[in-house]
Order: sequence, then C-alpha cells, then structure tokens
Amino acid sequence: MLPQSQHVRNVHETLLSDNWYTLKKYRFELLRRDGTWQQQEREAYDRGNGAVILLYNKARQTVVLTRQFRFPVYITGHHGMLIEAAAGLLDNLSPEERIKAEAQEETGFRVTHIEKVFEAYMSPGSVTEKLFFFIAEYAEPDRSGNGGGVAEEGEDIEVLEWPFSRALEAISTGDIQDGKTIMLLQHLALNATFEEK
Repeated sequence: MLPQSQHVRNVHETLLSDNWYTLKKYRFELLRRDGTWQQQEREAYDRGNGAVILLYNKARQTVVLTRQFRFPVYITGHHGMLIEAAAGLLDNLSPEERIKAEAQEETGFRVTHIEKVFEAYMSPGSVTEKLFFFIAEYAEPDRSGNGGGVAEEGEDIEVLEWPFSRALEAISTGDIQDGKTIMLLQHLALNATFEEK
C-alpha cells in the first residue's frame, strides 16, 4: 500500500517483470512547486531491503572485506570482481538478525556486538531498496569458519583482511568502487575509529 501524500495522486502501476524480483512501471501525477500537477512515468525495481556490515579490529588496524563477482557491474565494462563489506537482503529477518548471519556466512566471523550507524537509499531514482549500515569489532577468536558465502546461492566469496589504511587508499585508486563499502570506510575514518600509530 502506498503512503498518503499531498504531493502525489492518481498512481497506476503495471507489472513488467516478476522473474527475480519485481519491476513495475508507474504513472502518477506530481504536485510541482509552482502548484501545478504534472503527469510522470517511472519504473521501480523492488528487491527488498538489505543490511551491510564492516568488521574492524582496532588493535591490528584492520578491516574484513569480501571480493566477489557482480554480473551487473561486469556488463558495464568492469571486470566484475568487487571488493565489498559483507551484505545481504533481509529476507523477512530484522536487519540485526540478517547482518549477523551474513557476516558469518560471508566472512567466517561470528559477531555478537554490532552497532547500527545509519540507513540509506542507495539508488533512489530506480530501486526501492533501503540499506541498514552496521559496524562491529572482531577478534581472531570470533572466527568460526572460512566464510565464502553459500554455494547453492551462487556465492563464491573471497575473504580479505586488509590494513585500514590500504582499504582507504583503495577508494582513491579505484580498487574499491562499491558505494556501501566506501560509506562504511569513510564512517570509520570520520569517527576516528582507528587511532594514529
């Protein structure tokens, strides 16, 4: 059900695809700032909401990242292997429950004390997804497995443990191009999570 709004009226939707997630076309009227109503059309892709977590170790000055193949990135001319923070769709779980499970599945680290830092829409012009952003400190005893994701879901994830300084530099060099990961790395930097050595 769509929220009530004084700025949007006469919304009509058409289902275009329900193959992987849902793609719909919408026709609606939008109240412009000059007081006139303008008819517009938009397509919106609904894949549900997700959560992302960046694991960090203050004592070692490291972060845990993943590297995996992303087909939509590949078809834009990129080699497709993205370095990212662990993430996943909520799939009817709370953001906190989902991100703990994703951290363990993807990185092999079992985290219990997580901190939610913010929420953000990643591509609001065409995708409905909202991401819930978390950070968590990890230590070697938290390692419960090798990570790597779930093979049955097509995941083949390489786990990377990098110095925080290297991860920040990788943003500048273009080795890290994933938006959610950049946001979490910048969050750690802006909040002086790591003390200068």
